[in-house]
Amino acid sequence: MKLISRLSLLLAVAVSCVADSNQSDTLSSKSIIPTDFKPPSVFKNTNVMRNVNLEKGYIKETVNVVIENIGKEAQTEYYIPFEADVIGKVGGFQARDKKDAEKPPFEAEAVEYDATSPTQFYRITLHEPLAPKAQLTLNINYHILDSLSPLPATIGQQDKQYLQYKFTEYFPSAYLTEKQKTKIKFPTVDIPDYTGKPERQGSTFTYGAFDKIPAGVESIQTVRYDFTKPVIYTSRLERDVEVSHWGGNAAFEERYWLTNKGAELSNHFSRVSWAGQQYYNAPTSAIREFRVPLKAGSMSAYFTDEIGNISTSHFRQGKREALLELKPRYPVFGGWNFPFKIGWDAPLSNFLRAVKGDSYVLNVPFLEGPKMTEGVSYEKVTVRIVLPEGATNVKYETDVPLVDATFSSHKTFMDTLGRTTLTLTAMNVIDETRDQPLVVTYEYPFSAGFRKPLTIFAGVLGVFATSWLISSLDVSIGKKN
Repeated sequence: MKLISRLSLLLAVAVSCVADSNQSDTLSSKSIIPTDFKPPSVFKNTNVMRNVNLEKGYIKETVNVVIENIGKEAQTEYYIPFEADVIGKVGGFQARDKKDAEKPPFEAEAVEYDATSPTQFYRITLHEPLAPKAQLTLNINYHILDSLSPLPATIGQQDKQYLQYKFTEYFPSAYLTEKQKTKIKFPTVDIPDYTGKPERQGSTFTYGAFDKIPAGVESIQTVRYDFTKPVIYTSRLERDVEVSHWGGNAAFEERYWLTNKGAELSNHFSRVSWAGQQYYNAPTSAIREFRVPLKAGSMSAYFTDEIGNISTSHFRQGKREALLELKPRYPVFGGWNFPFKIGWDAPLSNFLRAVKGDSYVLNVPFLEGPKMTEGVSYEKVTVRIVLPEGATNVKYETDVPLVDATFSSHKTFMDTLGRTTLTLTAMNVIDETRDQPLVVTYEYPFSAGFRKPLTIFAGVLGVFATSWLISSLDVSIGKKN
């Protein structure tokens, strides 16, 4: 018993050491600043060109702003305000020097100073302090999820769907803006209702130019436009990538909790009416099917609904890419949910390469999933990279903004200490993140590859030894003659 206790203690210490060596600092999406904070008036916006794209089921904004330091000292921090109920839906926030695209993006993060305040901020930290009277052109990109509302909220099965977008025609700013324009790009020219006095050119509205707009001033406008397409929203996506050196295989699995955020049906669903729409290929606000492009060489694809495989799926392999097509049993109309799971295998050589000694580099897409013309948005994406047992010194790199990164141990068949697992979490992701690389480097000693075979050998040997010991026992009651 003493020997077993000592071995257990040594094993626990070893696991602790492995976990500590792989531990990474948890990333945070927010930093805390004093409650009496107010952005200092040390900048002015000389010129602002704001572009809003509504061609998909989410809002995408690109802002080019020329900032000037009007303070007496060099400055490094520039703030952008958002409404408190909007900032939690902002994703992909990135700011760059427009005149030098080769430079890495500036550090940008959401800051919180008062949870009850109606205004919150994103802070952009410049690479170098901007001298007094100096100017810099910022290129700012971000998207906003779940902020378009159907109007009317209920429609007939064959009716057009209209979405309403509420916005301020002025660029939200904590600083004086000398001159600005706002352009909005719609998916069609069918825009029956709008406020303000925009200049209309095809499917584009231009508000402004506006001069001398003080900090914090808003001018709320609304537009209602045709979007007879599904508004595809995924509240949660869990993506697993399991690496097997022994099998030379990379196993992928994705679990979706998906909703159509479009207008709900005003009446019951009619299969007959739907068949007519399919025959004429008429536009619809329902999800007809999903198309999931996969890397060339993908194989053994599978798909299941939450209650089993009741939908139609088709998998095709090609030289350039593979394609998994999914057709739900029923079209997914507004307000309907569709949880499902897909998975596939691929040759590990497509994603893994060996470098010096026992080091390896794994390069996989951070996100794959459906590729739809109307776009797909993801509220929360969790990616798990399950490495072989014995992998150490794990590091990762990706351009996708993360809110959390942790290391853990995942045990499967015949594992001893368990497999090192990297878990990454991102919030407010859109389908344009598809195929963004996630690079993971790790060390995997040659000897670690024999861990599982030795475990299996020891287990089999133990079974035979136990069987031999039991068969050699004398369990007879009487004495032998």
